[in-house]
Amino acid sequence: MSSGTATLSPTGAPARPTALIRASRGLFQIDFQALWQFRELLYFFVWRDLKVRYKQTAIGAAWALLQPLMTMVIFSVVFGRFAKIPSDGFPYPIFAYAALLPWYYFAQAVNNCAVSLVGDAGLVRKVYFPRLILPLAAVLRPIVDMLLSLLILLGMMVWFGIVPTWRLFLLPLFLLQASLTALGAGLWLTALNVRYRDVGYTIPFLVQAWMFASPVVYSLNLVPAEWRLLYSLNPMVGVIEGFRWALLGTASPAMGPIFMSLAAVLSLVFGGILFFNRMERSFADVI
Repeated sequence: MSSGTATLSPTGAPARPTALIRASRGLFQIDFQALWQFRELLYFFVWRDLKVRYKQTAIGAAWALLQPLMTMVIFSVVFGRFAKIPSDGFPYPIFAYAALLPWYYFAQAVNNCAVSLVGDAGLVRKVYFPRLILPLAAVLRPIVDMLLSLLILLGMMVWFGIVPTWRLFLLPLFLLQASLTALGAGLWLTALNVRYRDVGYTIPFLVQAWMFASPVVYSLNLVPAEWRLLYSLNPMVGVIEGFRWALLGTASPAMGPIFMSLAAVLSLVFGGILFFNRMERSFADVI
């Protein structure tokens, strides 16, 4: 049919245009144009999650400050005072809080991302939009909480007489690394959680175990040198050490562990996108 000719229905009236939606055929195909077209929906999901989180709460957004603050107090007493764990020459409270800052963001992002599809099952079944928007919104929302907690850390730095340096301007790079790590892990978990709902019950345990496998309550220097490179396969090692380096001015970490963490992050994200794209075709059927 030549261009400019309208399609007619059996009754002779012009037929309504039909949109055909097909699943992507490529394993690593991401429709960035569609993501950009639905950017307002991404903003809506982030804003909606923020309102739901603090709706009908007595102290509102202060929960974002209390959680890492209370954890820091407990860690300072147990690991700093009782266990006498070294803190690289810094007061243990600020040493621990500088690590809890990215960790709480990562933990919230992974938890939210893992249940994002199941939580919005009604939308996934009835309305078309790029499914990747839901995990992206789940990863972006906790950044607001982390920025609020950062104000507490900056106040603690003033109290302990620690002056920020130019390294503070590099903090967004390590935040980006934490976001990619959370997105990569969340894509694996949310795709699995659609098909196997018991995955959701294991996520809190996995996140807690991951914390103690990361240098949150202790320094990377406590890890034997011969194991440090292997230990850095944990992508959060580079994130936590990077936050401490940018905020507190700790010694620059060795490049080997940093590059190992970056390689682990990229592998986690690429693998997560591949797995998510492969499973996406069946989301609406099994969710």
